Amino acid sequence: FVPHQNVILGNTALYGATSGRLFAAGVAGERFGVRNSGATAVIEGAGEHCCEYMTGGTVVVLGETGRNFGAGMTGGQAFVYDVDEKFQQRYNTELIAIRRLQNTPHEAELRELIQQHLEKTGSQRAKHLLADWEAQRQFFWHVMPKDDVVALEAATEGSDLIEETPDSKVAA
Repeated sequence: FVPHQNVILGNTALYGATSGRLFAAGVAGERFGVRNSGATAVIEGAGEHCCEYMTGGTVVVLGETGRNFGAGMTGGQAFVYDVDEKFQQRYNTELIAIRRLQNTPHEAELRELIQQHLEKTGSQRAKHLLADWEAQRQFFWHVMPKDDVVALEAATEGSDLIEETPDSKVAA
């Protein structure tokens, strides 16, 4: 049993969540975290439409996502571990922007959430990421609504923001 390859949460888990924390050593089904407005979650993969219409909170995905990630996302943030470099083709470019993780308070927050995930679940994926952080951190995307990126960009000039590229369009 390889947790980051097996679905353990059904479709629409965390739908409309307003607070709380979820740590799940496995993959969530489709539409995980839809309309999340304040919960924090760490999962090891997600189906299609993850973080759709999200308005707040934080979602960490330590594995692959389905297509249309973040459609309608107007608040909150997500972090996606993308060692296979597929995420640029899977996120919805309409309202969100992605950037590689940088040495910012956001990186410290992500690392702390992964540490908590390890403590709560015993996740081997979390253990691996933390043990090899300097090499693995480069594979994380920080996902935020475009409207929220302006302030972050001003604070971290010269970042690798990706708003929209021809290769990042979501397949119909």
